[in-house]
Amino acid sequence: MSNKTILICDDDEGILDMLELILEETGYRIIPVKNSLHIYEEIEKENPDLILLDLWMPVLSGDQVLRTLRKNPETKSLPVIVISASREGEKIANDAGADLFLAKPFDLDNLVTTVQEIIAA
Repeated sequence: MSNKTILICDDDEGILDMLELILEETGYRIIPVKNSLHIYEEIEKENPDLILLDLWMPVLSGDQVLRTLRKNPETKSLPVIVISASREGEKIANDAGADLFLAKPFDLDNLVTTVQEIIAA
């Protein structure tokens, strides 16, 4: 069992539930955040080991969130995997400072392996 914490931020409740289920089974503690405006306080409170971040969200988009995290010395090196169905998503994610980009729909085994590798690194 891992005692690592993963924060998942996605405005799609179906994806949020699915990811939470799968990653909890793998032994991680999951903090689901549906509204990206709450992500900073959750990060501060929960101090996650990894963030799974959706790119296209209302109000505050994933790349805006990521840019803010990268500017803050405390969250600058926090691993972030960006997930998006957008074709330009990868470039946007990389420009904003993502550690990794996963295109939706993603292969779940691949996602779990990727999460484990990044957390182990």
